[in-house]
Amino acid sequence: MWTFPNIDPIAFQIGPLAVRWYGLMYIFGFVGGFFVARWLARKRNLSFSNEQLAEFISYVAIGVVLGGRLGYVIFYNLPYYLAEPLRIFAFWEGGMSFHGGMLGAMLAGWLWVRNQRLPFYPAADCIFAAAPLGLGLGRLGNFINGELYGRPTDAPWGMVFPGGGPLPRHPSQLYEAFLEGAVLLVFLAWLGTRVRLPGVVTWAFIGGYGVVRFAVEFFREPDAHLGLAWGLSRGQYLSAAMIVAAAAFLWMLFRRSAKPAR
Repeated sequence: MWTFPNIDPIAFQIGPLAVRWYGLMYIFGFVGGFFVARWLARKRNLSFSNEQLAEFISYVAIGVVLGGRLGYVIFYNLPYYLAEPLRIFAFWEGGMSFHGGMLGAMLAGWLWVRNQRLPFYPAADCIFAAAPLGLGLGRLGNFINGELYGRPTDAPWGMVFPGGGPLPRHPSQLYEAFLEGAVLLVFLAWLGTRVRLPGVVTWAFIGGYGVVRFAVEFFREPDAHLGLAWGLSRGQYLSAAMIVAAAAFLWMLFRRSAKPAR
């Protein structure tokens, strides 16, 4: 059994302001994502300026935060927030949904490219290729916080998490950091330099994340107030919808590209 490192979730403090590692991970993810997106844009010979990419990422960041919060409210705890609507704005209490954040990012990105009169997919491909960097860092933030831990296990790498009871549990945050972060980042970088069809990287990210999240949910502790439905968690149903949508859109993209020009 591994020992949980008990890292202080507060990275540093300036007077009454406490800066947490989890918040820093978001910042690192967005900053690092800019450089990954710029790298892919240059590899694809896309004419996005640094200013355009930075503005696009700013829109996406707002979409991630607002969509992630609303997604958590709607997908995971709607009755509670209907009874306590002001709690929706209590971001400091935690509660973010990746699935909601992804929808928010896509909507915000679409609004930006529409305002700029640019095609959506070329810009979205660069941003979504960089998204796993932020995801991986975010899961490391979850691990530092000792939250979103896994189900009980007798595996030798099981950990006893603060608030997780006396049983060792899967460090599922680290599984996700590796698969959603490192593996998906390398795969999308490879795909983005070899397949130039606009939209493929975007939907490969959505489908790839769905597959990884669906698999890791078998090791992750379900939300206590939701439990399982027919053996699957809420996250798995949402991930399954992502996989189906990604498969459908990828099929349409390749089918459309294969049609001879008239």
